[in-house]
Amino acid sequence: MKSMNLIGSLSCCMWLVMAMATAAQDSAPVLDTSGQALQSGVDYYIKPAITDNGGRFTLIDRNDSCPFYAGQENTSGPEGFPVTFAPFAEGETVVRETRDQKITFSAFTICVQSTAWKVGETQSETQRRLIVTGIDQNEGLPGPAGNYFRINKQADHDGVYNLQWCPTEVCPTCRFICGDVGALVENDKRLLALDGSVLPVVFEKA
Repeated sequence: MKSMNLIGSLSCCMWLVMAMATAAQDSAPVLDTSGQALQSGVDYYIKPAITDNGGRFTLIDRNDSCPFYAGQENTSGPEGFPVTFAPFAEGETVVRETRDQKITFSAFTICVQSTAWKVGETQSETQRRLIVTGIDQNEGLPGPAGNYFRINKQADHDGVYNLQWCPTEVCPTCRFICGDVGALVENDKRLLALDGSVLPVVFEKA
């Protein structure tokens, strides 16, 4: 009986690995504003796909203290910080749709810590989860799951995407409360947060 259970468990694991590998091969590359595939380690600006919806993504000093938060410039323009993408899949150099990616601002702060995105605390008034910067220290999450986001294509809009936290590639057996990334205005600052309206975005090579 134990042998049969072991064989069943191994078969299940092999099926899961094969399914993930197939999904990886079927994932289309994410395209920048010039129609080129996003590459890992290359700087890109993230900005709203719709005008009058804020500016480029940037670092926000929310409380006059560390850490910094992920947010937007209030208006469109040349300001903002680029980000780099690091796919979870080992050896992957192309940024692909619906795959787990670590997103990191290409910037330094006075906080002397990582500028990688991670799911942070819940904003008290809206109960939306904010996106802060730093390394996930496994605070109730499996491994670094809090640092991994994915990019989903907007239906019928080539080159337009939305960002989501749902790191099932990092932990396929976990049940996450997934959430799409949108804007949250707090004290005239545009923060990025989950659990609200979706913010369609495009990627512009820096």
